[in-house]
Parts: sequence; C-alpha cells; structure tokens
Amino acid sequence: MGSSQETPLPAGRSRRPDFEPYLVGVGLGMLSWGAFGIAGDPIGVTTAYSSIASLFARPFLGADGVQDNSYWTAHPLTFDYGVVFLIALAFGALLSSVLSGTFRLEVVPRAWQERFGGSAVGSVTGRFVAAFLGGAVLMYGARLAGGCTSGHGLSGGLQLALSSWVFLLVVAVTGRAVAAVVFRGK
Repeated sequence: MGSSQETPLPAGRSRRPDFEPYLVGVGLGMLSWGAFGIAGDPIGVTTAYSSIASLFARPFLGADGVQDNSYWTAHPLTFDYGVVFLIALAFGALLSSVLSGTFRLEVVPRAWQERFGGSAVGSVTGRFVAAFLGGAVLMYGARLAGGCTSGHGLSGGLQLALSSWVFLLVVAVTGRAVAAVVFRGK
C-alpha cells in the first residue's frame, strides 16, 4: 500500500499535468509554418476577434453604424482563415484541458477568490466586470500595437521582427507588474 503523504515538489512546481514544453514549441513552430504555407497568413487572433465584435456592436450601433466604422470597413466579418483559427483555438484549448485532466467549470477562479474573496470585486459580477474591462484594455492595446501575443509573440517573434520582440518585452514587464499589484505577493 502506498503512503497517503505526497512527496514535496521543488519550489515553483505544481502537481498539474503539463505538456512537455519542447514538444509544444515544436508544435507551435509547425503550426506557424502551416499557417504561412497553407493560408498565407501568420498566426494571430485579434483581427478575427475585432471582426466578430461587429456582430455584437450591430444591436447597439445598427447596421449603418457598423458599416460606417472605418475599422470594420477595412476588416469586415468573413468566415476566413482568422475566424476558423480562432474557433479551432477555442476547441484546442478545451481538448488540451480535457486531455491533461485540468478541465473544470469555474465562474470565479480560485486565485481571484483568494485575493478578493469577500469584496465586491470578488463577487461573480465583480469578476465578470474586471474580466470584461481587462479584455477590452488588452484588445485595444493589441490592436494599437498591430498584433497580439500570438501575432507578435509567435508569428512576429519567429520572423525576428524587432517590433514583436519589443512587444513581448513590454507584455512580460507589464504583466509581472500588474500581477504584483493585483495579487500582492500571493
């Protein structure tokens, strides 16, 4: 019979079953080559997100309001490679979580509950508002920067684009600073 005591892990490690990072890197490289070779486009999702957003803007702005928007005129919603990639990305994430045994439905993540538990921000509504506002800021920043972490980080980084490396550095530093403020050493 085995012991009920679990062996301690080295600092910074969890018991979560992760995928081998080198294999994931090779997979991402192959996916990037495939995206360029088959679709003629780099990996990226914010343009597709922005195009899909026109569907959600239509009830508020009307069809004419969406049609008159210069961004949606330049990037109209079409069922193209970007939208297909975005849908495949969601299904791939679901499949990955199921295969790794980490899938769970969670309205408010545990780390968020531990940090903001009894406050209004810790409520379901508070979490949804924070997630929406954070997503809006991230999307605005990604469009302002001309790409997101997949467009700049993966595709641009693989092409050794200076703007992508600067983008990744800013994302890393900013993310660490925000996490330090929000989670205050937790």
